[in-house]
Amino acid sequence: MPRFTIRTADQLPTLLQAYRKEAGLTQAEVALRLGVTQQTYSALERNADTVGAARLLKLLNILGVELDLNKPSPPHLSTPGGPSASPGTDKPVW
Repeated sequence: MPRFTIRTADQLPTLLQAYRKEAGLTQAEVALRLGVTQQTYSALERNADTVGAARLLKLLNILGVELDLNKPSPPHLSTPGGPSASPGTDKPVW
């Protein structure tokens, strides 16, 4: 699957389901590996915004998915009197 930028928890359920299916796993198989019931995993997949970080990382590992955190570059503003990028850097000069 391609890379995805996730900005809200609302995006997680669809992605988790897609990654699970891509891995060829059923909810029951993932639940067994995660140490929960199938019903609990089903609720977790639907309500991913309630999942703790440790459990989410374990789930991503089961699904063969890496978590890659990035800090996006700030937009370069070139309005008169506004911040502009310092030569040779991506950081605005205030």
